[in-house]
Amino acid sequence: MTTPKFKNFNIEPYKPGKSKIKKIKNIINFDLFMNYKKFADFFSKVNDFPLPGIEAQLLAAPLDRQNKMYSKAEYIKSAKNAAVLIYCYPKFDLMYLSLIKRSNYIGVHSGQISFPGGKPEPNDKKLEDTALRECSEELGIQIVNKNLFPLTPLYIPPSNFLVSPFVTFENFNPKFNLDKREVAAHIQIPLFRLMELNIEKRHLEQGIQIGTEVPCFYYEKNLIWGATAMILAEFKSFLTSLSSN
Repeated sequence: MTTPKFKNFNIEPYKPGKSKIKKIKNIINFDLFMNYKKFADFFSKVNDFPLPGIEAQLLAAPLDRQNKMYSKAEYIKSAKNAAVLIYCYPKFDLMYLSLIKRSNYIGVHSGQISFPGGKPEPNDKKLEDTALRECSEELGIQIVNKNLFPLTPLYIPPSNFLVSPFVTFENFNPKFNLDKREVAAHIQIPLFRLMELNIEKRHLEQGIQIGTEVPCFYYEKNLIWGATAMILAEFKSFLTSLSSN
């Protein structure tokens, strides 16, 4: 597989005022997450870095989950397995990741924003297979790079799932054909924008916990909370640690 050539992200045409200096510095610091080649080169060395783990996940954990997160060992025995995929790809010379908004259904995660993923099926030999299959089905894509990097498994009390997150990335911008039965919307986030987002507190606007204040990431009117925010928090923390070395 040949590596496509992408133009380096260039901020020279911009002349920021003092209020934007901090933002521009962040863009420079996280330049390696914009360009595919730099991103790929950097991820070839990820095994040299420890995962941020549960400490990073807890930064975005709802208060009612934190105690269960710390004592998750007692819950794992009865938990059901699931896997999700942080799927990254270049678009407009920048690296993006995909989130989806679930279709409405009878269940605790109806209408929520999540990573592509789900439960294992009989033909899945391992959880990596589950993550790849579910992402392919929900986004309607053919995943070429099947080398996955694991993040820290996360226990989700409301649905009693132990979710294993994985990361992969492509060297091309895929053509998405969403499974509309399961996916109501496709949310594409540039990685440099993820690095700019902070965890904040907002009130849920839908679902069985409507009105509850939760820690979340807020991106283009999309409230990202719960397990998805916790996984994003670890992924963001991991990228931050990579960029500082």
